Amino acid sequence: MRNNKSRRGFASMDPEKQRAIAIKGGRAAHEQGKAHEFTSEEARVAGAKGGTALARDRAHMAEIGRLGVRARQREKAKEMRESR
Repeated sequence: MRNNKSRRGFASMDPEKQRAIAIKGGRAAHEQGKAHEFTSEEARVAGAKGGTALARDRAHMAEIGRLGVRARQREKAKEMRESR
């Protein structure tokens, strides 16, 4: 049986260390001219695809809605407490 907590690889690193490595890679790619920079049209299309895919997950969308309602309720309660 394999141990799921491997100490090897990028995914097992501390998130801050992952971030530092990723930043270095991104900068190097831009300096070499190999980084892809999205046009506004490409970004719009990609965002639409992601939104469409996400919206198919009804349970996820319902959870987002519930979280939004709870956040708004907290904001309203805070406003009411502060106005007293």
